[in-house]
Amino acid sequence: MTIGQWFGFSAILCAIYILWQVRQALLLVFAAIVLATALNKLARWIQRFKIKRSWAIFFSISLLILTFVTIFLLVVPPLFDQLQELATRVPRGLERGLQRLNLWINDLKTQLPGDLWQNLFQVNLQINALIQQLQRLGNPVIGGVGTFLGNTLGGVFSFLLVIVLTIMLLADPLAYRQAFIQLIPSFYRQRMNGILDQCEEALGLWVVGALIDMTVVAICSLTGLLALQVPLAFANAILAGFLNLIPNIGPTLSVIPPMAIALLEDPWKSGFVFILYFLIQQAESNFLMPYLMAKQVSLLPAITLISQGFFLTFFGFIGLLLALPLTVVGQVLVKEILIRDILDQWEQ
Repeated sequence: MTIGQWFGFSAILCAIYILWQVRQALLLVFAAIVLATALNKLARWIQRFKIKRSWAIFFSISLLILTFVTIFLLVVPPLFDQLQELATRVPRGLERGLQRLNLWINDLKTQLPGDLWQNLFQVNLQINALIQQLQRLGNPVIGGVGTFLGNTLGGVFSFLLVIVLTIMLLADPLAYRQAFIQLIPSFYRQRMNGILDQCEEALGLWVVGALIDMTVVAICSLTGLLALQVPLAFANAILAGFLNLIPNIGPTLSVIPPMAIALLEDPWKSGFVFILYFLIQQAESNFLMPYLMAKQVSLLPAITLISQGFFLTFFGFIGLLLALPLTVVGQVLVKEILIRDILDQWEQ
């Protein structure tokens, strides 16, 4: 290799290393792009009523902020209080039950032979040790509040950053697109402009399908939880719809809060909540989602699962949350650049 080739290869490696170090920031930028794409579609729809684009963008951003603030206020405080109560009441209930068992064993002491009592005495010691451990169970819960608040503040800062970037992208999207295209070699700029159009269209279709899917899951969850008379049905339904953005993992996480809250009232009710969510997710994954994805974006289930594992491993929770839109964009890029422009043009 020549010196110029070595220099170019080294520059590519340095660029990859720098991009890897700022990967979390790049994910936030991509989140802003997804939001900007969704809000741009909404703004274009509002413009059909002969409203200026500036006002359409203002209405779209206001709706986004109002939605997130409403969801946060309706979901986070009540669910956090209920889960804190659950973390307090369950150990206390177990402690009272074990204490009653301990008293029952002590009553048997006067009625059982000595050899049999020696075996039960060992069990009694283990029960006493377990009770002492349960009495200390509240400390980690209380100590975890600080960590929770710290993560919440970090999440709020990231959310504000994404909102600011979204507003900037919406204000003049063509300028940012042209700035990006300038980084592409001149012979490929027109082609890249067309690929970006396809990426925008695919993201827009995914957003529409995801919103429909979230709405249906939330309504079904709300109806079922109200029928079962589970407290905080509305908050749990919103959480179920939001977590449905994360296929396979999100629905599993969404069932935990309503089951835990139902457990405070009746253990059997907790089981019915599990059955309800299981039926909803079976209907969603086998009927609704395949129909929506066939109409909107075609993604193979195995590709979806692999992408979730990949982005979760290398990018954390934000990568998991953005796994589907990243996969949608990646599918367009692979299809158009790798397959159509490289592999299909490869001559033997």
